[in-house]
This record gives sequence, C-alpha cells and structure tokens, in this order.
Amino acid sequence: MFRRRFRFLLPLILLPLLLGAAQPEHGVRPEHFFLVLISMLVFGKVFGELAERIGQPAVLGELFAGVLLGASVLGIVPPEGPVREIITLLAELGVAILLFEIGLETDIKEMFRVGPAATLVALVGVVTPFLLGFLYWILVLPDIGAHAADISDTMVAIFVGATLTATSVGITARVLTDLNRIHTPEARVIIGAAVIDDVLGLVILAIVSGLAAGAALSLFGIAMKFAVAVGFLVAAVIIGNLIAPRLFGLIDRMRVRGVLLVSAFSFALLFAALAGLAESAMIIGAFAAGIVLSSTRQHHVIAERIQPVADILTPIFFVSVGTSVDVSLFLPWSEAFNPSVLAVGGALLVLAVIGKVASGFSVGYGRNKLSHLAIGVGMVPRGEVGLIFADLGLRRGILSSEVFSAVLIMVMLTTFIAPPLLKVVFRRTAAAPGSQPASAHGEAAELPAASP
Repeated sequence: MFRRRFRFLLPLILLPLLLGAAQPEHGVRPEHFFLVLISMLVFGKVFGELAERIGQPAVLGELFAGVLLGASVLGIVPPEGPVREIITLLAELGVAILLFEIGLETDIKEMFRVGPAATLVALVGVVTPFLLGFLYWILVLPDIGAHAADISDTMVAIFVGATLTATSVGITARVLTDLNRIHTPEARVIIGAAVIDDVLGLVILAIVSGLAAGAALSLFGIAMKFAVAVGFLVAAVIIGNLIAPRLFGLIDRMRVRGVLLVSAFSFALLFAALAGLAESAMIIGAFAAGIVLSSTRQHHVIAERIQPVADILTPIFFVSVGTSVDVSLFLPWSEAFNPSVLAVGGALLVLAVIGKVASGFSVGYGRNKLSHLAIGVGMVPRGEVGLIFADLGLRRGILSSEVFSAVLIMVMLTTFIAPPLLKVVFRRTAAAPGSQPASAHGEAAELPAASP
C-alpha cells in the first residue's frame, strides 16, 4: 500500500538526474529546457495536490515547489541565462491568461448591483493597507537588505504598500461555499468588494509598473499613470464591447478546429500588448479582454476551452515566483541568514491583516460586530495579484531579494491563515443573536448600509 501510494514521487527523484545529464555547457539545448519545464509542471501539480489535501489552496503548493526547484535548494531552475529568460516569458503568458480568466468571470453589472457597502469595503481595503505598508517602510526603514543605488526608499515603500492591497477572492469564495454561507449578506459584500478590489489593484499595478519603468515619481506622474490605467481599461471595455459580439459571432460560425480558442487567446494577447504599448501593465489589458468577452454569447464556451491552457501556463508563473526565494536567508546556520527578513515579513503580515479587517468595519452597524469582522477577515487572503506585484518589483530591481522574501512570507501566511479564521468567525456569526442566514431560495438578506 505504501509503495503504491508514493509511487508518483518517482518522477520527482528521476528528473534532477536527467537534468544533470542534459545540462548544456553553452546556450540552450531543447531537451534540457524541456526537462526544466517538465520539472516545474510536475512539481507544481504534485505539491498543489498535497496543499489541497491539507485544506490549503493549490497556489501555496506551487510556490513551495518553486522554492524547492530554485537555485538555493535543488538548483533545477537556473536564476539567470537563456533558459530563465524563456521561463520568464512563459510565466508572463501564464499570468496574462490568469487575469484573462478572472476577467471572464467578472460581471460588471453585478459590481454595480452590490451597492455602496461593497464599494466602500473595497476602497478602505485598498487604501488602508497601502498607507500602512507605505508609512511603515518610510518611518521604520527596516535594515533588511540594500536595494539598487538608483532606487529611492519612497519607490520601495510604494511597492511594499502595493503588495498589501490585493485580495484573493477565490480562497474566500471556496471557504464560504464549504460553510454554506455564500448567500449571506456578509458573503455578498465580500465577493462584490473583492471584485472591485481586483480592479483597483490592477490600476495600482499599472501605476507602479509605470514608475518601475522610469516614470517620474511625483504627484503629477502618479496622477498621469492613474489616468492612463483607468482610461485604457474604460476605453478597452467600451470599444471591445462594440466589436467583440459581432466578431466572435462570426468566428463561432467558422468550421476550422479550435478557431474559437485561438481567437480568444489572441484577443487576450492583443489587449495585453496594447496595454504595454500604452505604458500600462500588460495584465490589465488581458483583464480587460476577459471583461469584454464575458458579455458575449460565447463566453461560457471560451471559459471552458481556455481552462486547459491556463492549467498548463498559470502554474509556471507561481512556480517561477517560488524559485526567486533565497532559502538561505531563513537558515540560522547559513552565512546569508537574515533574521530581519522574518521580522519584516511578520510586521507586513500584521499590517496586512489590520488593513483588511478595518475594511469590514467601514460599513454601518446594521447587525453586529461579528458580521463586520467576518467581512474584514474575508478580505484578508492575498494571492495572485500580490505575487504579481512582488515579482514585478523583484524583476525591475526595486525590491531586493530580502524584501521580496519578506513580502512572500506575508502573502503565503495571509493565504494560509484566512481559511481557519473564516471558519471560526462565520460559525460564531451564525450563532450570534440577530444573525440573518440566507433564505431557502438562496437570496441573501439586505446588505449592511455604508456608514454616512
């Protein structure tokens, strides 16, 4: 029984041996690159499965797989060189498809229907963590590791604050569904706020991406980046909605195999490229493409057919992020050991939780404090967008390896602690006097009103 159960680990042992035999002295040998890619996919799926079996999201397992494959542990994924450049491009493609999928699942009309409560929670849930992270870095200036000489402390503070803003709605939605609380007023506020939160997070990402590319670090420069990001998103959605329904109606009538999938994939890449040319974040273009196609008659078919593509490409991004972690920073017996990384990671974790929990108390006391605590806790888990922020900062040389590792600690721990916290808070909310569970028809009670 033991042998049968753990037979799947055999490829994990053989792959490093094969990689050693295929290692080229110069350039890129296709067989070596294929083995590196296979390692990332296999390790990512195996550890993603293990994570889900212990009640955690697969993304945590994929990050851990990346840590193992990185230069500081097994050294299978090289930290630099031509193979790394190809992997980085595939990771960029993976994150674009991930945001395209999120866009496909975003209902703009529902965003407007959730009302002022969700909007206020989203705004407070973005602004408060950002300010806490920014002020912490500016006031404390933690001695964690030097960044490049041409990068200011203010720029690092902006990136650190930005990494605290995003919410991973997928984790929260899964827990609420398991608890049969997805139709409660709190759940509706959380899901609505998280969708708005994603949009705001992408706008912030577009701003910091522009700053990382060398835009002026001034109030005017930031305002211009904000205007470009919002303007591109609005224009892309409006123009896309005028073109996409007819275009994809025509494409859907074509007979050639896979034409709908290829067209949707190309549509996402086109919008991503246009966003890049507009000096915005490319993933905001992919997100806009998803929003546009979500309003077409073919969006369910597109979402179904793009999923296998995402299943291959998206884990490459998360595994790639994990490979950037320098494990020696956490090992007391290592010369590179830096206890400040753990201290700063812990501080960012506390600020990340406080900032999101505060958002739950921004809506009026229509019921009880536990309800608002539940909303705040539901906004705690970080995820994909937070990792994108950190990865961008590392690749642009704004975040040092030490700061990146501290941010990754925050992202992973908020993702890890959110499910058990949600279960505790929602069970207490259900037992609290005056609680209003969902009706038998699945309709939630009235949302809490926004505070005046």
